[in-house]
Amino acid sequence: QVRLVESGGGSVQAGGSLKLSCVASGYIFRTCGREWYRQAPGKERELVSSMSATGITRYADSVKGRFIIIFDNPENTLYLEMNNLKTDDPAVYFCEAVCKQILQTYWGQGTQVTVPS
Repeated sequence: QVRLVESGGGSVQAGGSLKLSCVASGYIFRTCGREWYRQAPGKERELVSSMSATGITRYADSVKGRFIIIFDNPENTLYLEMNNLKTDDPAVYFCEAVCKQILQTYWGQGTQVTVPS
């Protein structure tokens, strides 16, 4: 069974940084697309950043220039480096593996990010 486990969330002052991690079981991240989403209370889940299986990256306009998506192949771990955090960044952040070849997606349980105003 495929499992994705996020960690690294927490509370940080505005302007600070956090680095989220998402460890996958098996080799799922090596062959599938990788994505980070977030969901704030009362809002829909929002795609924050993605990296295709070939390494092409995309970012939501709201995080461009501040967040970086990183895939560490030897560790089979997906990261989201978040810099210059703002008061509208707080949410539960989820990682996702998108496996088009088998028409499957896999989600982690989420990790909470808080930026006190």
